[in-house]
Amino acid sequence: MRRSDAPPTMKDVAREAGVSLGTVSKVINGIPVGESYRRRVEEAIRDLGYRVNTYARGLKTNKTNCVALVMPSLHHPFFAHLTDELTACLMRRGYRSLLMITDFDPEAEQKCFDMVRQNKADGVIALTYSPDLEADDSLPIVTIDRHLNYSVPCVSSDNYAGGELAAEKLLSLGCQKLLFVRIGPEIRGEADRRGEGFEHKCRALGADYTRLILRDWETEAPIYRFLDQHLRDGVLAFDGIFCNTDDLAARVISFLRTRGVDIPGQVQVIGYDGIADYATGRYACSTIEQPIAQMAEAAVEILLDPDRVFSGERCALPIRYIPAETTRD
Repeated sequence: MRRSDAPPTMKDVAREAGVSLGTVSKVINGIPVGESYRRRVEEAIRDLGYRVNTYARGLKTNKTNCVALVMPSLHHPFFAHLTDELTACLMRRGYRSLLMITDFDPEAEQKCFDMVRQNKADGVIALTYSPDLEADDSLPIVTIDRHLNYSVPCVSSDNYAGGELAAEKLLSLGCQKLLFVRIGPEIRGEADRRGEGFEHKCRALGADYTRLILRDWETEAPIYRFLDQHLRDGVLAFDGIFCNTDDLAARVISFLRTRGVDIPGQVQVIGYDGIADYATGRYACSTIEQPIAQMAEAAVEILLDPDRVFSGERCALPIRYIPAETTRD
């Protein structure tokens, strides 16, 4: 008899379900058993309130069933949405998430990778900014938006195609003088391909375009000064703007409107990310949407793949254009 105040064990589940201890173990670990056995075990688990002791299991298997998620911040909507999707994907596979917010600190990023070396997590999914990050080839790692080295898989949206699509859309909507605006880190990442794709499409179509590139440590002030310098009597010298994030696009739009510029009447603006407002479901601007849920699924699938057949590959997932109130379509 089990004491009423003692937590149920696998033996209690086996006794309740009328099956062997081995059958209970198979069900808990996702190993196929007969359908009737599986139902009986799952019913017994629910009735008894049994919980798997993941710590004890980790001691036996040298696994923690925990994955470290390295994010620079949760203030940016893209980072927050991606973290939410990654956590959900891991949970569906029986894994917990250990979230580390690095605030773009290279030392904090390195500490998280060192933690995995100490077997405190089974792998890392990271969005990193450190140029000197040390990652052993043996560590299970998947990066987001940055190709760390040839042994580490990288998952991203198809940034190059997104940049091409933004240029194509602005030109098809009648824009004749385009501007690309980017704030980003000095270290190269997949997001750099947005500008490259934009430029390639502009050159291919013979379009007039200008680039304005700032680094993360800079504020938007140089962008606003640049725009002011190209304003004459309330008319901007550019009629189409592509910003490398929706967040930046929203700031540019707000600034131009304070200067009396009609958007989208005079200037049409496209951003990148595809993050909708949580309250209204509306987009801040016309945007190139990243498939964030699919990116999370891909990152988790690659990380947990026992054969690591994806090692070193770049997984770029399809994007799509979503029109909103900042373009005339």
